[in-house]
Amino acid sequence: MSPWVLGFIFFIGGPIIASLFLSFTKYNITDAIEFVGPRNYKILFTDELFYKSLGVTVYYAALAVPFTICAGLLLALLLNQKIKGQAFFRTMFYAPTVVSGVSIAFLWAWLLNPDFGVVNSVLYSVFGIDGPGWFTDAKTVIPSFVLMQLTALGGTMIIFLASLQSLPNELYESASMDGAGPLRRFFNITIPLISPVILFNSIIAIISSFQIFTQAYVVTKGGPNWMSYFYVYYLFDTAFADFKIGYASAQAWILFIIIFILTMLSLLVSKRYVYYESETRR
Repeated sequence: MSPWVLGFIFFIGGPIIASLFLSFTKYNITDAIEFVGPRNYKILFTDELFYKSLGVTVYYAALAVPFTICAGLLLALLLNQKIKGQAFFRTMFYAPTVVSGVSIAFLWAWLLNPDFGVVNSVLYSVFGIDGPGWFTDAKTVIPSFVLMQLTALGGTMIIFLASLQSLPNELYESASMDGAGPLRRFFNITIPLISPVILFNSIIAIISSFQIFTQAYVVTKGGPNWMSYFYVYYLFDTAFADFKIGYASAQAWILFIIIFILTMLSLLVSKRYVYYESETRR
């Protein structure tokens, strides 16, 4: 266990404790550390960019989380069908998740380019309409980032697919004999049985949505009009552009608290809606 323990202490646990300490200091790398108490947190809650970046991130998460869960589940349902080339399609849909996030961001920037992008070219050639500005328009920049999730559904899809394959066929056969159609079987059998997996994927999607950074850094640089200036992007600029390490550490801990609260709320709500077979047996 010692390699894992040492790795955790030096690369995870140690930096976490150090960031908590630094969040109560004024530190810009070149000067000595100055303890300032909770001043960083007080300044943060009066910072307009804090609320702006947090609002943009919440807006993105509100769209991205449902989209990720619904699209991932739909994709898993399709790939769970017995068709020729099943393994090939599963591999192709999962493959983009192992590609560098920077490469994927550049690909989407090209696809959704309003001037020469493939998507707008197809819209004009096939339907005769001018496509939206995508990343260059403040109204469509966040939906454009949500659309980018199509190439990041592999992990969510695989987990859903594994849960679907573990469901007992006897329940579906009994329901079919009782006259239940596909939709009724889906909502009355599939959804309840995979509800723990939906909860897990939802929590992972929430955490990932609040940590979005690479896409905006590569494609939009926070624009247009600050509409893609996500919270982690602001934290990055604070730490590595302005070198306000203490202030950035306070930002990081506020983000941790927000994600922790959302996770706890998800678990609290799940007690009413999530079905656990083991609890039913007891």
